[in-house]
Amino acid sequence: MRHRLITATSAIVLALATGASAADISQDGANAIRDNLNHLLPGDIAKKQPVTVKPAGSRYEITYDFAKLLDKVKKQDFEIKGLTPFTMFATPQDSGLWNLEGNNNFNVTGHFKGPDDKRSDFTYSIAQMDFTSVFDPAISYLRSGDFSAKDLKFSSTTDTESVNASFADMVYKLSSADSAMAGRLDFAANGRFGTFAEQVSSKDMPPIQFSADSLDFNAKVNGIAAKDLKEMVLFVLDHADQKELSKESETKLKEMLGKAFPLLTSLEETITLNNLAVTSAVGSGGAKSFGYHFTVDGPSNATRIGVAMDAADVKLDSALIPPGYTAFLPQALDIQFGVPGMDFAAFGDEFMKVDFSKAAGDTEKAGQQAAEKLFPGGILKVDFPKISAKSGVYDVEMSGELEGRVDTQKDYKLHASIVARDYDKTIAAVQELAKTNPDLNQASFGLMMIKGFAKPDADGAQRWDVDVASDGSVSVNGQQIKGPDAPAADEGAAPSDEAAPGDAAAPSDDAAPSDETAPSDEATPSEETKP
Repeated sequence: MRHRLITATSAIVLALATGASAADISQDGANAIRDNLNHLLPGDIAKKQPVTVKPAGSRYEITYDFAKLLDKVKKQDFEIKGLTPFTMFATPQDSGLWNLEGNNNFNVTGHFKGPDDKRSDFTYSIAQMDFTSVFDPAISYLRSGDFSAKDLKFSSTTDTESVNASFADMVYKLSSADSAMAGRLDFAANGRFGTFAEQVSSKDMPPIQFSADSLDFNAKVNGIAAKDLKEMVLFVLDHADQKELSKESETKLKEMLGKAFPLLTSLEETITLNNLAVTSAVGSGGAKSFGYHFTVDGPSNATRIGVAMDAADVKLDSALIPPGYTAFLPQALDIQFGVPGMDFAAFGDEFMKVDFSKAAGDTEKAGQQAAEKLFPGGILKVDFPKISAKSGVYDVEMSGELEGRVDTQKDYKLHASIVARDYDKTIAAVQELAKTNPDLNQASFGLMMIKGFAKPDADGAQRWDVDVASDGSVSVNGQQIKGPDAPAADEGAAPSDEAAPGDAAAPSDDAAPSDETAPSDEATPSEETKP
């Protein structure tokens, strides 16, 4: 069987032989690289040799003819015009690494038909794109690189909708280093897109325009078993046409999985839009900044996946919002939540028991059983270290944790701490609005009732520690305001041990403060839990 590996470097297939040096540049070396690169492609395309290589001084000139790569695509379903060859230069180093560099542009038009047989016409263009990088054949990926592009444009149209987007420029930097975990690598990437603009319109919707001064991004992935992952990808591609694996192949795959696990030790990604603006026929709005943050962290037997989003200096101007309600629109938002305690170690152990030589249905069932091991005891937890909103008339923040079983929506418990600052100002704002809208008198009365359950913090803020127990009882600041739920009508007879989960299977009340005492400050998630 032949190896077919697609390396994700701007969707360009790349594989270079090791052991070469600048003194080895020759036509024979060029032919070997050419044959190797074409060998990675499907046989009917490889025969056309879409990749050509020739010596160019102390380096090789590698040219990809994308038109030949797409030659077998059905013209009635997909057509593209303007494809020109993509050229890069590869210089072998005595270390076995390769220096890669290129300067190209891109300007194509075309159309395709989706599953619904609807035609979409598109254009892509990049006035200039440059890169210099270091490629490592041992992992079939880049160890470092600097990339830049100018005047990026995209458009897509159908008979019902249209999208046009552009970036003025882009810069991107990739780096890597040996990880603290032996034999593994840490990767880091950061960059910026400048002057973003997008317009979306359709028959059923007036045009909406999005713009931002820039888009910044940062990402880190630590503890990647890059060499082992390369071997796994090669193995999977080599056996992609087989319905079932032999016992020998299965053993080999599990050996590679064992070496690669855990696939990474941590991951972090941040994206920030600066001076975001949205304009439409019904109004305009935006924010000084809008951010998104994603993390995967923690030991393999207690991994936390976290998500956070925030917006600052939010503005909205729309005729759909009555003037009196403008002050209640949030001017700042911060939303953080995550899923802690995921046991990927147990998942890996269970996954290694899967018999890949069996039929697909049996393998899928075994895979589902492995997935269930992610949540110890069948308990799913969702924490929210901070959910806050601020405006001119309110400042409210909530934190806590929700816990429940993965196999039912009934058996759950919740602990949440809600803090409101300047709460009297909020009540006064609602009362003032009620003068012109009497329906809000009830809301005002409700806010005053809620204040009666609050306890003051040292800074004068109002706090409510809310606990919902697994039996349905609810307490606020230690005072029970709702008792346990009554048994369901069909539960006249005591359920057997087989019909209901045991006490060990239900979310434990030990995981949250008791209903009889108010939670201590230690129970409130700290800022350190922020993803």
